[in-house]
Amino acid sequence: MMTSKQIRQVVLDTETTGMNKDGTIYLGHRIIEIGCVEIINRRLTGRHFHVYIKPDRIIDPEAVVVHGITDEFLKNKPSFAQIADEFIDFIKEADLVIHNASFDIGFMDQEFRFLNQKIQTTQAMCSVTDTLVLAKKMFPGKRNNLDALSDRYGVDCKHRTLHGALLDAEILADVYLLMSGGQAKLNLTGNDQGNLDYGLRRRINNSPLTIIRADVNELDAHKYRLAMIKEHLWII
Repeated sequence: MMTSKQIRQVVLDTETTGMNKDGTIYLGHRIIEIGCVEIINRRLTGRHFHVYIKPDRIIDPEAVVVHGITDEFLKNKPSFAQIADEFIDFIKEADLVIHNASFDIGFMDQEFRFLNQKIQTTQAMCSVTDTLVLAKKMFPGKRNNLDALSDRYGVDCKHRTLHGALLDAEILADVYLLMSGGQAKLNLTGNDQGNLDYGLRRRINNSPLTIIRADVNELDAHKYRLAMIKEHLWII
């Protein structure tokens, strides 16, 4: 149960059948995947929401190249109407953290309208933090897509050959915590080397530290120094 002092955030990403506008033409594309990761008080909790959705329309070939999700894969998946209640329960009253939020929110609000149940808009149910807007303020004039931010903050996404809603939400959660939190202390009590105290899971540079051993001259100098200290040490 949440207390009044706890801050709950949900990092969210979607994949779709394509882009919804071609100039002024509305193309009627739909959401086919939703991925959400929960953060409470700036710590990843391990809770997530992830679902694939049958859109009842063909996926654009260009979109398949981006996310790899095919019509065949989705043919037995639930509709948005079937997952809507669980999805809304997961995000309601949270601060949604989204990269390029207008894209995802536009699709979410469209899906809510299609249900014809007088569901509130996303921004009526949740507050929204757009990490793209945040990144543009922090790094004006630079590339600020998720890949660029991951490289900038040392978040490992080399395994990300295709876009995926849950994977991208997990990566964005790590990036957002680093963007918004500054320096974080290492958690040296856990089993995962390199884990930050708010639970980051992906870090580059986890290779073993290079060990530089003293040479013979340095060892001799060290022994001489110890002997000198011992000779002049006063024992009280």
